[in-house]
Amino acid sequence: MRSRDRILFVGTLLPLLALCLQSGTVTAATLKGDGTQEGGAGSGGDTLSHSLTLVQRLEALLAQGNGSDVALRVETPSADEVKVIQAHSLVLSLQSSVFEELLFSRNGSTVVLKESSDCAAVFDKFIRYLYCGEISLRLDQATPLHKLATKYRVLGLQQGITQYMTQNLARDSPSGHVVGWYEYAQQSGDTTLRDSCLQYLAWNLSSVLQSGEWATTSSHLLMSLLQRSDLILQSEMELFAALEAWIIQNEPDGLTAENALRAVRYAMMPPRELFRLQTQSPILARYQESVRDLLYMSYQFHSASPLHMAKYFDVNCSLFMPRNYLSPVWGSSWIINNPTRDDRSTSFQTQLGPSGHDASKRVTWNALFSPRWLPLSMRPMYTETGAMQPTRVDGGRPRIIITPATSSADFAGVNFQKTVLVMAQQQGKVVVKHVYNFHQSTEENGDFLAEADLYRRTSEYLSDSSLYLHIVVKPLYQTLITSKN
Repeated sequence: MRSRDRILFVGTLLPLLALCLQSGTVTAATLKGDGTQEGGAGSGGDTLSHSLTLVQRLEALLAQGNGSDVALRVETPSADEVKVIQAHSLVLSLQSSVFEELLFSRNGSTVVLKESSDCAAVFDKFIRYLYCGEISLRLDQATPLHKLATKYRVLGLQQGITQYMTQNLARDSPSGHVVGWYEYAQQSGDTTLRDSCLQYLAWNLSSVLQSGEWATTSSHLLMSLLQRSDLILQSEMELFAALEAWIIQNEPDGLTAENALRAVRYAMMPPRELFRLQTQSPILARYQESVRDLLYMSYQFHSASPLHMAKYFDVNCSLFMPRNYLSPVWGSSWIINNPTRDDRSTSFQTQLGPSGHDASKRVTWNALFSPRWLPLSMRPMYTETGAMQPTRVDGGRPRIIITPATSSADFAGVNFQKTVLVMAQQQGKVVVKHVYNFHQSTEENGDFLAEADLYRRTSEYLSDSSLYLHIVVKPLYQTLITSKN
């Protein structure tokens, strides 16, 4: 603060404190106990705190306008709404460097502020926060309050609302809010909020596709989602149906529609579904020339042996790479009751690979869950008598091992990536909390359920004392030989 400003506002502080003391609830003993006289910090004296009472008096000052030395005139661009708030220069300047500059350069007792309609509607809440340090808000008020905190550089409020929005992504709202929050975060440069929204949308895409906010998705967000391999949804057909609905409703330009359709992984659809799309989809009929090469490669992928296909095509490209599909063909859900009790195991089957050549082949998988597995690096190998220590000891961490029940020559050229989806309760809704990728054991991650308190019955990771998981097996074909022909 400039020295001139400091002189100006210190003169305002005395009547403000006097107004607070007039109530008789903030006493001289309170000031003494806070260390302004004897027994201050570091002297070993006791501390009396009446800060809540002081906050209440400051709130009363704002509500009653006592001692006000500045009027904030809040106008919308159309000037059809005007709101006047009687305030105090000292409080505003201490909380906001932007207000400090505005008040220093003002010519009179009134400061005119131009705000959008949504920001003007919550401006009184924003000013109250500057006096009281707390705020109550609804989902629909988060964005305008974040705008105000950003504009006036109130860092604590800005960070607090970002945290509020991040923690309430799963909350139900009439028209949805995550897409809108993402678009705002992208525009405002809030990377923390943007990344949180994008991850939530990717990991809970099936529910998003069925909501009203899917139609409001921008083309930029749409492409960001379509290019990801970690999307969690029922199948690629579900994604195509949602994309088709989005194109019909939003009528984007031809280039946008073509780019979006080319991001669909047609090879992950069975041939019968591809035939149906080509004959029944109005969008695919309109843009078939733009995706003809992808459809042709997808038919080849389903008709040829993967080993033969890998000699001539790069089967590691996104077209041949599965996403995290929830269909039983790709994995199985696993509900573990009382997950801290002891080891559990389960078995399930998946299709060998997405290629039609492997459609009839099945792989049986054995999964073992251990709630207290100690990594080798932390495990004592021998006792004093030279005997081996048991592999499970107290103090270990959860671990899942997934291995095939049998080996087969069909596995040649196929790399199986396992993905464990960990569900959690948020705002009364089950959402995907974490995604772990590994080849055989979650020990490869090093942080599997590291933050989950499975011993606490109220843990967000537990529902009715059970841990809800979903295992996805993603077969990835490997390119073997590049043909020169």
